[in-house]
Amino acid sequence: MERRQTRPVRVGNRILGGGNPILIQSMCNTKTEDVAATVAQIRALEDAGCDLIRLAVPTMEAAAAIREIKRSIHIPLVADIHFDYRLAIASMEAGADKVRINPGNIGSSERIRAVVEKAKEYQVPIRVGVNSGSLEKELVEKYNGVTGEGLVESALDKVHILESFDFDQIVISIKSSDVLMSIAAHEMLSKLTDYPLHVGITEAGSVYAGNIKSAIGIGNILYQGIGDTIRVSLTDEPLEEIRSAKLILRTLGLRREGIELVSCPTCGRTQIDLISLAKEVEKLVAQYPYPIKVAVMGCIVNGPGEAKEADLGIAGGKGEGLLFRKGEILRKVPEQDLLQELKKELDAYEVL
Repeated sequence: MERRQTRPVRVGNRILGGGNPILIQSMCNTKTEDVAATVAQIRALEDAGCDLIRLAVPTMEAAAAIREIKRSIHIPLVADIHFDYRLAIASMEAGADKVRINPGNIGSSERIRAVVEKAKEYQVPIRVGVNSGSLEKELVEKYNGVTGEGLVESALDKVHILESFDFDQIVISIKSSDVLMSIAAHEMLSKLTDYPLHVGITEAGSVYAGNIKSAIGIGNILYQGIGDTIRVSLTDEPLEEIRSAKLILRTLGLRREGIELVSCPTCGRTQIDLISLAKEVEKLVAQYPYPIKVAVMGCIVNGPGEAKEADLGIAGGKGEGLLFRKGEILRKVPEQDLLQELKKELDAYEVL
Protein backbone atom coordinates (compact mmCIF):
# COMPACT_ATOMS: atom_id res chain seq x y z
CA MET A 1 0.00 0.00 0.00
CA GLU A 2 1.10 3.58 -0.56
CA ARG A 3 1.49 5.57 2.64
CA ARG A 4 0.58 9.24 2.88
CA GLN A 5 3.71 11.36 3.14
CA THR A 6 4.05 13.27 6.39
CA ARG A 7 6.82 15.45 7.74
CA PRO A 8 9.41 13.68 9.92
CA VAL A 9 9.42 14.43 13.65
CA ARG A 10 12.27 13.16 15.82
CA VAL A 11 11.28 11.53 19.12
CA GLY A 12 14.41 10.61 21.02
CA ASN A 13 16.29 8.06 18.92
CA ARG A 14 13.30 7.37 16.64
CA ILE A 15 11.79 9.31 13.77
CA LEU A 16 8.04 9.48 13.51
CA GLY A 17 6.54 10.10 10.07
CA GLY A 18 8.43 10.92 6.92
CA GLY A 19 7.84 7.47 5.50
CA ASN A 20 9.60 5.76 8.40
CA PRO A 21 8.22 2.51 9.85
CA ILE A 22 5.03 2.88 11.84
CA LEU A 23 5.94 2.98 15.52
CA ILE A 24 4.13 0.94 18.16
CA GLN A 25 3.46 2.56 21.48
CA SER A 26 1.78 1.82 24.77
CA MET A 27 1.24 3.48 28.14
CA CYS A 28 2.41 2.21 31.51
CA ASN A 29 -0.25 1.47 34.11
CA THR A 30 2.22 1.71 36.98
CA LYS A 31 2.55 4.76 39.19
CA THR A 32 5.28 6.78 37.50
CA GLU A 33 6.65 7.70 40.91
CA ASP A 34 7.37 3.99 41.48
CA VAL A 35 10.55 3.94 39.42
CA ALA A 36 11.37 0.25 39.91
CA ALA A 37 7.92 -0.96 38.87
CA THR A 38 7.76 1.44 35.93
CA VAL A 39 11.19 0.47 34.63
CA ALA A 40 10.37 -3.24 34.95
CA GLN A 41 7.20 -2.78 32.92
CA ILE A 42 8.94 -0.72 30.25
CA ARG A 43 11.74 -3.26 29.88
CA ALA A 44 9.15 -6.01 29.35
CA LEU A 45 7.40 -3.85 26.77
CA GLU A 46 10.70 -3.21 25.00
CA ASP A 47 11.30 -6.96 24.76
CA ALA A 48 7.80 -7.38 23.30
CA GLY A 49 8.41 -4.81 20.56
CA CYS A 50 7.29 -1.47 21.97
CA ASP A 51 8.87 1.54 20.20
CA LEU A 52 7.57 4.43 22.34
CA ILE A 53 6.28 4.46 25.91
CA ARG A 54 3.98 7.02 27.52
CA LEU A 55 3.79 7.76 31.23
CA ALA A 56 1.18 9.62 33.22
CA VAL A 57 2.68 12.67 34.91
CA PRO A 58 0.12 13.97 37.44
CA THR A 59 2.62 15.27 40.01
CA MET A 60 6.02 16.91 40.25
CA GLU A 61 7.28 13.72 41.87
CA ALA A 62 6.27 11.82 38.73
CA ALA A 63 8.00 14.39 36.53
CA ALA A 64 11.20 14.09 38.56
CA ALA A 65 11.05 10.27 38.30
CA ILE A 66 11.47 10.53 34.53
CA ARG A 67 15.15 11.34 34.97
CA GLU A 68 15.84 8.07 36.78
CA ILE A 69 13.53 6.01 34.56
CA LYS A 70 15.31 7.24 31.43
CA ARG A 71 18.62 5.87 32.68
CA SER A 72 17.27 2.31 32.65
CA ILE A 73 15.26 2.11 29.41
CA HIS A 74 16.11 2.12 25.71
CA ILE A 75 13.05 3.58 23.99
CA PRO A 76 11.77 7.17 23.85
CA LEU A 77 9.59 8.32 26.73
CA VAL A 78 6.46 10.43 26.31
CA ALA A 79 5.12 12.47 29.24
CA ASP A 80 1.32 12.66 29.41
CA ILE A 81 0.29 16.02 30.86
CA HIS A 82 -3.06 17.45 31.87
CA PHE A 83 -3.87 20.92 33.21
CA ASP A 84 -0.59 21.95 34.85
CA TYR A 85 1.85 23.43 32.34
CA ARG A 86 4.63 23.26 34.94
CA LEU A 87 4.51 19.46 34.76
CA ALA A 88 5.25 19.61 31.04
CA ILE A 89 8.24 21.87 31.63
CA ALA A 90 9.56 19.72 34.48
CA SER A 91 9.14 16.56 32.39
CA MET A 92 11.20 17.97 29.54
CA GLU A 93 13.88 19.13 31.96
CA ALA A 94 13.96 15.57 33.37
CA GLY A 95 14.51 14.06 29.93
CA ALA A 96 11.09 13.36 28.35
CA ASP A 97 11.49 12.84 24.60
CA LYS A 98 7.99 14.05 23.79
CA VAL A 99 5.07 15.57 25.69
CA ARG A 100 1.38 15.13 25.20
CA ILE A 101 -0.63 18.20 26.15
CA ASN A 102 -4.01 19.74 25.48
CA PRO A 103 -3.45 23.46 24.89
CA GLY A 104 -7.09 23.97 25.76
CA ASN A 105 -6.66 22.89 29.38
CA ILE A 106 -3.10 24.08 29.97
CA GLY A 107 -4.30 27.61 30.65
CA SER A 108 -3.36 31.05 29.39
CA SER A 109 -1.47 31.87 26.23
CA GLU A 110 1.60 32.66 28.30
CA ARG A 111 1.55 29.20 29.86
CA ILE A 112 1.32 27.58 26.46
CA ARG A 113 4.17 29.79 25.26
CA ALA A 114 6.29 28.67 28.24
CA VAL A 115 5.76 25.00 27.31
CA VAL A 116 6.55 25.66 23.65
CA GLU A 117 9.73 27.60 24.46
CA LYS A 118 10.94 24.77 26.67
CA ALA A 119 10.13 22.27 23.89
CA LYS A 120 12.20 24.36 21.47
CA GLU A 121 15.07 24.54 23.93
CA TYR A 122 15.15 20.78 24.48
CA GLN A 123 14.08 19.89 20.91
CA VAL A 124 11.08 17.95 22.19
CA PRO A 125 8.01 17.42 19.97
CA ILE A 126 4.50 17.97 21.25
CA ARG A 127 1.52 15.72 20.63
CA VAL A 128 -1.82 17.51 20.56
CA GLY A 129 -5.27 16.31 19.77
CA VAL A 130 -8.71 15.55 21.00
CA ASN A 131 -10.84 12.64 22.22
CA SER A 132 -14.50 12.49 21.35
CA GLY A 133 -15.37 12.61 25.05
CA SER A 134 -13.60 15.92 25.52
CA LEU A 135 -14.72 17.75 22.38
CA GLU A 136 -15.37 21.41 23.12
CA LYS A 137 -18.97 22.38 23.81
CA GLU A 138 -19.06 24.97 21.02
CA LEU A 139 -18.00 22.37 18.45
CA VAL A 140 -20.58 19.89 19.71
CA GLU A 141 -23.21 22.59 19.23
CA LYS A 142 -21.82 23.66 15.85
CA TYR A 143 -22.00 20.14 14.42
CA ASN A 144 -25.09 19.01 16.35
CA GLY A 145 -23.21 16.40 18.31
CA VAL A 146 -19.82 14.76 18.42
CA THR A 147 -18.72 14.26 14.81
CA GLY A 148 -15.61 13.58 12.81
CA GLU A 149 -15.72 17.14 11.50
CA GLY A 150 -15.71 18.46 15.04
CA LEU A 151 -12.76 16.28 16.02
CA VAL A 152 -10.74 17.50 13.05
CA GLU A 153 -11.54 21.15 13.66
CA SER A 154 -10.67 20.85 17.34
CA ALA A 155 -7.33 19.17 16.60
CA LEU A 156 -6.37 21.74 13.98
CA ASP A 157 -7.30 24.57 16.34
CA LYS A 158 -4.73 23.21 18.80
CA VAL A 159 -2.15 22.85 16.05
CA HIS A 160 -2.69 26.49 15.08
CA ILE A 161 -2.10 27.57 18.68
CA LEU A 162 1.32 25.90 18.66
CA GLU A 163 2.11 27.22 15.19
CA SER A 164 1.35 30.76 16.40
CA PHE A 165 4.43 30.39 18.62
CA ASP A 166 6.53 29.35 15.61
CA PHE A 167 6.52 25.67 16.59
CA ASP A 168 6.12 22.84 14.10
CA GLN A 169 7.43 19.68 15.80
CA ILE A 170 3.89 18.43 16.21
CA VAL A 171 2.15 15.06 16.24
CA ILE A 172 -1.66 14.99 16.01
CA SER A 173 -4.08 12.57 17.62
CA ILE A 174 -7.83 12.36 17.10
CA LYS A 175 -9.49 9.50 18.93
CA SER A 176 -12.98 8.19 19.43
CA SER A 177 -14.49 4.98 20.77
CA ASP A 178 -16.73 5.12 17.69
CA VAL A 179 -14.84 3.18 15.03
CA LEU A 180 -16.61 4.61 11.99
CA MET A 181 -16.25 8.16 13.29
CA SER A 182 -12.54 7.58 13.84
CA ILE A 183 -12.06 6.30 10.30
CA ALA A 184 -13.93 9.26 8.79
CA ALA A 185 -12.05 11.78 10.95
CA HIS A 186 -8.65 10.41 9.95
CA GLU A 187 -9.63 10.47 6.28
CA MET A 188 -10.53 14.15 6.62
CA LEU A 189 -7.52 15.14 8.73
CA SER A 190 -4.97 13.43 6.47
CA LYS A 191 -6.08 15.67 3.60
CA LEU A 192 -5.67 18.85 5.64
CA THR A 193 -2.23 18.44 7.23
CA ASP A 194 1.10 16.76 6.73
CA TYR A 195 1.92 16.43 10.43
CA PRO A 196 2.41 12.80 11.52
CA LEU A 197 -0.68 11.16 12.98
CA HIS A 198 -1.05 9.04 16.11
CA VAL A 199 -3.80 6.49 15.42
CA GLY A 200 -5.90 4.58 17.91
CA ILE A 201 -9.41 3.71 18.99
CA THR A 202 -9.82 5.13 22.48
CA GLU A 203 -11.64 3.32 25.30
CA ALA A 204 -11.83 0.29 23.02
CA GLY A 205 -12.57 -2.10 25.90
CA SER A 206 -11.30 -5.49 27.04
CA VAL A 207 -8.92 -7.68 25.07
CA TYR A 208 -11.76 -9.35 23.19
CA ALA A 209 -13.89 -6.32 22.26
CA GLY A 210 -10.96 -3.92 22.12
CA ASN A 211 -8.99 -6.04 19.70
CA ILE A 212 -11.92 -6.35 17.32
CA LYS A 213 -12.63 -2.60 17.38
CA SER A 214 -8.95 -1.73 17.06
CA ALA A 215 -8.30 -4.19 14.25
CA ILE A 216 -11.21 -2.79 12.25
CA GLY A 217 -10.56 0.88 13.04
CA ILE A 218 -6.77 1.08 13.08
CA GLY A 219 -6.52 -1.48 10.29
CA ASN A 220 -8.87 0.46 8.03
CA ILE A 221 -7.03 3.72 8.63
CA LEU A 222 -3.60 2.19 8.06
CA TYR A 223 -4.81 0.41 4.91
CA GLN A 224 -5.51 3.83 3.42
CA GLY A 225 -1.89 4.78 4.04
CA ILE A 226 -2.77 7.02 7.00
CA GLY A 227 -0.91 6.92 10.29
CA ASP A 228 2.63 7.05 11.62
CA THR A 229 2.32 5.57 15.11
CA ILE A 230 -0.37 3.43 16.72
CA ARG A 231 -1.59 2.45 20.14
CA VAL A 232 -4.08 -0.34 20.68
CA SER A 233 -5.90 0.82 23.82
CA LEU A 234 -7.03 -2.17 25.89
CA THR A 235 -8.38 -2.59 29.38
CA ASP A 236 -5.67 -5.09 30.18
CA GLU A 237 -1.93 -5.32 30.67
CA PRO A 238 0.10 -3.11 28.28
CA LEU A 239 1.87 -6.18 26.87
CA GLU A 240 -1.41 -7.18 25.25
CA GLU A 241 -1.45 -3.85 23.42
CA ILE A 242 1.96 -4.53 21.90
CA ARG A 243 1.03 -8.04 20.79
CA SER A 244 -2.13 -6.76 19.14
CA ALA A 245 -0.41 -3.82 17.45
CA LYS A 246 2.29 -6.06 16.00
CA LEU A 247 -0.32 -8.42 14.61
CA ILE A 248 -2.28 -5.59 13.01
CA LEU A 249 0.85 -4.26 11.32
CA ARG A 250 2.01 -7.72 10.24
CA THR A 251 -1.42 -8.58 8.83
CA LEU A 252 -1.31 -5.43 6.70
CA GLY A 253 2.22 -6.17 5.53
CA LEU A 254 3.57 -3.09 7.29
CA ARG A 255 5.97 -5.12 9.44
CA ARG A 256 7.77 -8.33 8.63
CA GLU A 257 9.55 -9.31 11.83
CA GLY A 258 8.07 -12.05 13.99
CA ILE A 259 6.38 -15.34 13.21
CA GLU A 260 2.86 -15.43 11.80
CA LEU A 261 0.85 -18.27 13.32
CA VAL A 262 -1.96 -19.91 11.36
CA SER A 263 -4.15 -22.69 12.74
CA CYS A 264 -7.30 -24.49 11.67
CA PRO A 265 -10.57 -23.94 13.57
CA THR A 266 -10.97 -27.65 14.49
CA CYS A 267 -13.72 -29.97 13.27
CA GLY A 268 -15.05 -33.47 13.83
CA ARG A 269 -11.87 -34.97 12.35
CA THR A 270 -9.67 -33.47 15.05
CA GLN A 271 -8.31 -36.14 17.38
CA ILE A 272 -5.94 -34.10 19.56
CA ASP A 273 -6.38 -31.18 21.93
CA LEU A 274 -5.72 -28.68 19.15
CA ILE A 275 -6.91 -25.62 21.06
CA SER A 276 -4.40 -26.14 23.86
CA LEU A 277 -1.66 -27.02 21.41
CA ALA A 278 -2.24 -23.88 19.36
CA LYS A 279 -2.05 -21.74 22.49
CA GLU A 280 1.26 -23.36 23.45
CA VAL A 281 2.65 -22.83 19.96
CA GLU A 282 1.54 -19.19 20.09
CA LYS A 283 3.63 -18.70 23.24
CA LEU A 284 6.56 -20.56 21.67
CA VAL A 285 6.75 -18.63 18.40
CA ALA A 286 6.62 -15.28 20.20
CA GLN A 287 10.23 -15.94 21.21
CA TYR A 288 11.55 -15.97 17.63
CA PRO A 289 12.12 -12.96 15.31
CA TYR A 290 11.94 -14.86 12.01
CA PRO A 291 9.54 -13.43 9.39
CA ILE A 292 8.02 -16.84 8.65
CA LYS A 293 4.68 -18.61 8.85
CA VAL A 294 4.05 -21.51 11.26
CA ALA A 295 0.94 -23.68 11.00
CA VAL A 296 -0.88 -25.75 13.61
CA MET A 297 -3.33 -28.12 11.97
CA GLY A 298 -5.69 -30.63 13.55
CA CYS A 299 -5.72 -33.31 10.89
CA ILE A 300 -2.81 -35.30 9.48
CA VAL A 301 -4.86 -36.26 6.42
CA ASN A 302 -5.01 -32.82 4.79
CA GLY A 303 -3.25 -30.58 7.35
CA PRO A 304 0.08 -30.35 5.48
CA GLY A 305 -1.74 -29.80 2.21
CA GLU A 306 -4.00 -27.02 3.46
CA ALA A 307 -1.02 -25.32 5.11
CA LYS A 308 1.54 -26.00 2.39
CA GLU A 309 2.44 -22.31 2.23
CA ALA A 310 3.64 -22.45 5.85
CA ASP A 311 7.40 -22.45 6.37
CA LEU A 312 6.97 -24.90 9.25
CA GLY A 313 4.01 -26.71 10.70
CA ILE A 314 2.61 -29.50 12.79
CA ALA A 315 -0.51 -31.56 12.19
CA GLY A 316 -2.11 -33.73 14.83
CA GLY A 317 -3.54 -37.22 14.58
CA LYS A 318 -4.66 -39.88 17.04
CA GLY A 319 -1.81 -40.09 19.50
CA GLU A 320 0.71 -38.84 16.96
CA GLY A 321 1.35 -36.05 14.53
CA LEU A 322 3.39 -34.82 11.59
CA LEU A 323 6.07 -32.18 11.37
CA PHE A 324 6.22 -30.59 7.93
CA ARG A 325 7.95 -27.83 5.99
CA LYS A 326 6.39 -26.15 2.94
CA GLY A 327 3.86 -28.97 2.72
CA GLU A 328 6.53 -31.67 2.73
CA ILE A 329 6.43 -34.10 5.65
CA LEU A 330 9.64 -34.15 7.68
CA ARG A 331 8.76 -36.87 10.18
CA LYS A 332 6.06 -38.47 12.30
CA VAL A 333 6.30 -37.89 16.06
CA PRO A 334 4.28 -38.85 19.17
CA GLU A 335 1.55 -36.35 20.04
CA GLN A 336 3.22 -35.34 23.31
CA ASP A 337 6.43 -34.45 21.45
CA LEU A 338 4.92 -32.19 18.79
CA LEU A 339 5.68 -28.94 20.60
CA GLN A 340 9.24 -29.93 21.45
CA GLU A 341 9.95 -31.11 17.91
CA LEU A 342 8.64 -27.85 16.50
CA LYS A 343 10.92 -25.98 18.89
CA LYS A 344 13.92 -27.95 17.61
CA GLU A 345 13.10 -26.92 14.05
CA LEU A 346 12.71 -23.28 15.06
CA ASP A 347 16.00 -23.31 16.95
CA ALA A 348 17.72 -24.61 13.82
CA TYR A 349 15.78 -22.43 11.39
CA GLU A 350 18.25 -19.55 11.36
CA VAL A 351 20.92 -21.69 9.75
CA LEU A 352 18.65 -23.28 7.14
